Amino acid sequence: MSAVNAEFVQFRVFLEKTCGIVLGDNKQYLVSSRLNKLMETEGIKTLGELVQRIQTQPRSGLKEKVVDAMTTNETLWFRDTYPFEVLKNKLIPELIKASPGQRLRIWSAACSSGQEPYSLSMIADEYERANPGQLRSGVQIVATDLSGQILNAAKSGEYDSLAIGRGLSQERLQRHFDTLQPGRWAVKPAIKSRVEFRSLNLLDSYASLGKFDMVFCRNVLIYFSAGLKKDILTRMHAMIKPGGYLFLGASEALNGLPDLYQMVQCNPGIIYKVK
Repeated sequence: MSAVNAEFVQFRVFLEKTCGIVLGDNKQYLVSSRLNKLMETEGIKTLGELVQRIQTQPRSGLKEKVVDAMTTNETLWFRDTYPFEVLKNKLIPELIKASPGQRLRIWSAACSSGQEPYSLSMIADEYERANPGQLRSGVQIVATDLSGQILNAAKSGEYDSLAIGRGLSQERLQRHFDTLQPGRWAVKPAIKSRVEFRSLNLLDSYASLGKFDMVFCRNVLIYFSAGLKKDILTRMHAMIKPGGYLFLGASEALNGLPDLYQMVQCNPGIIYKVK
């Protein structure tokens, strides 16, 4: 094994242990492209040197910078559409009927730059407008991510035209956003007020989050090993109230765990009901 390959393997082990992300043998270019600028700034020449410095200087903030660089923050407004339609047309009325007068709680896991939790808040707003009084106890959306840098961007609720153009209709832009300046918008305070952002590594405990009616864990488990996926989904089950729901990404499937979740066909799309 060459020195370069040995250092790549060392970095892979570090990344999986730190945040669960599993890198294939063919991801050396991805690592280089994402870390080159950071390594140059820090005066680090090799992956081996990078891992060594993280281990010898744990409080330097370098580990957090590396995780920020390696975490994929690809996201859209109302991604895949059907989860948000199912939420508005089926699940909110169902859960209101099952638990009248209780606040609905939704967890947006791996929320990235905020598009998913803010999309969920927009759906809650639209439901309230169409059904006055039915959500009088409100909706709380807890949005978590591993990356402190991306969480700060999400908390600001400010987006440029490139981000806005990815899945957001003109109607929703006008209804739910304020214009800051040409080409830049901010989520309206009413939409932001439902969302609470928290830093969380999915490998850590979820106990501090409390119980939820729904969990959106979409397009993140594809980066984890089969064992870690099973562990995360088992622990998420414990956080969802009986009769609550789990949403995965369109390309993700819940293989196994039949004692914990029941598949629900939505036509289109699939969601999972907690047993």
